Amino acid sequence: MNQPQSPAQFLTLEESADVDKALLTAPEKFLTRLTISSLRLLTIIAQDVGVSMEELSHQQVIEWFEKDGKIRREQGEDASVLKW
Repeated sequence: MNQPQSPAQFLTLEESADVDKALLTAPEKFLTRLTISSLRLLTIIAQDVGVSMEELSHQQVIEWFEKDGKIRREQGEDASVLKW
């Protein structure tokens, strides 16, 4: 599994500040942060699976999460992409 350059950070401080400045409600800001982070994570998943983001299926996303979770359980948090 490819590791992003900064595995624990899917939203930069600059991006977060830009969201804070946006004229959005608190729920809209949360969803915006989640969407930006998801875009970054989907890029990683697509690279790992070997397809474009547009070609990703929901099953491939589920399988990727299962694989990353298994890596975290068996090898520790540092070996997985998601850190939680």
